[in-house]
Amino acid sequence: MSTVQVSVDRTSRTPLHVQLAQQLEAAIQGGDLPVGSRLSNEVDLAEAYGLSRPTVRQAIARLVDQGLLVRKRGVGTQVVGNSGQVRRSLELTSLYDDLAAAHRKPETEVLRFGIAPASPDVAAALQCEAGDRVLRLERLRRADGEPLALMRNWLPPEMLDTDPSTLAERGLYELLRAEGVRLKVAHQTISAQPATLEQARLLGEEAGHPLLATTRITYDDHGRAVEYGSHLFRASRYAFEHTLVHR
Repeated sequence: MSTVQVSVDRTSRTPLHVQLAQQLEAAIQGGDLPVGSRLSNEVDLAEAYGLSRPTVRQAIARLVDQGLLVRKRGVGTQVVGNSGQVRRSLELTSLYDDLAAAHRKPETEVLRFGIAPASPDVAAALQCEAGDRVLRLERLRRADGEPLALMRNWLPPEMLDTDPSTLAERGLYELLRAEGVRLKVAHQTISAQPATLEQARLLGEEAGHPLLATTRITYDDHGRAVEYGSHLFRASRYAFEHTLVHR
């Protein structure tokens, strides 16, 4: 278990938990708390630093939200550093391809696979009628063994000929390209929503914790809607980045 030297100023206007979080962050960035190391438990940290357990708990929670620490059942609090967060540009790429390009190890667990009737939202996205047959996919994506995203996709059934085992080994966009589908453009929205009990269980988060939510409708070079996606990401492990241009 790891601890580092910490010195807090009780006369400062900066809250004690912020001071502690800042110094632990500096230790992580400086390598004194290397990636993969585990922190001592809250009781031991509170005793070592002469602080209360709630103060230590707030500091740890702050660093978890920043993506520098992660809590793992049966393991404790572990340092992941900035490299633990997936940063993704706003381009028409798949998460699988982005993880592989970043030398992360993508793993996929197929939770659902099969034909289902299109809901009104799915029908509107795929330009079909409610109740029409669509291919429904639901997958849990991990990066280096850690849960990252819960992904649901709907496609016209004729668009993709695959099976769950193939889908577990390859990215969706890779499979579409192999079918001759030429992805051209997508409309995407980004928002936040609280995790349900089931989503929290799958993603290793607490129920009610905010998740990064995206919906995407992808079109091919003929203007056909070829995929509708609704994805949930762990906000502490995932971020979008993009460049804004003044016009």
